[in-house]
Amino acid sequence: MTAPPVRDPGLQPERTRLAWRRTTLTCTVVAVLAARQTAQDTALAAGLSVVAWLGFLWAAHRRLRAMDAARPAAMTVRAAVAAAGCVLALVACAVAIVV
Repeated sequence: MTAPPVRDPGLQPERTRLAWRRTTLTCTVVAVLAARQTAQDTALAAGLSVVAWLGFLWAAHRRLRAMDAARPAAMTVRAAVAAAGCVLALVACAVAIVV
């Protein structure tokens, strides 16, 4: 029996890590601006934007840790739904601020 060929991932895992870091940084900036804007009106909205940011941070951290493996597993449905839900929560906060 021959061994399976060794996978040469090239730079793809590094690009994925960098994309997650950029997205997390963008989400952080949005959450800080939303919390700052809503803190003047109500602490509840500011708290919700922080909770949404923490949820996204959790999903991103889990994905970055998974990328450390030689052959990273696909992102779980739970983590993908959590990340998308957090982004949508921040969008809802932004719409509430603008309207």
